[in-house]
Amino acid sequence: MPYSGFAVGAALRLADGRIIQGANIENASYGLTNCAERTAMFTALVANGEAGERPRIAEIAVVADAPEPVSPCGACRQVLAEFCPPETPVVLANLQGDVLRTTVGSLLPGAFGAKQMVYTRMKEADV
Repeated sequence: MPYSGFAVGAALRLADGRIIQGANIENASYGLTNCAERTAMFTALVANGEAGERPRIAEIAVVADAPEPVSPCGACRQVLAEFCPPETPVVLANLQGDVLRTTVGSLLPGAFGAKQMVYTRMKEADV
């Protein structure tokens, strides 16, 4: 990575067996950087081929050259929670072979989602 030197890779295994890969993409304006997890997820959404149809994610893996398994940032956790059921397995690892297994729901308990937005729209319609 040209700025941080911290490369991260992610892979999504879809229910149909396809593997979608992602890497963090850095930008001189750090706010425009995209993490590996979101790169993989957005690629899966585009690669799915069916307009408006979300791919079913069977498992997620995130790997980086770090002293311990690297965990997704808050933005990535929110995106994963939006597109994956809470029980979706997540494997976090480093290049030394350390592995931590968790789930999307454990990474972001109480995630904000479409349910909250529907409730807000229903309240506005009552006004």
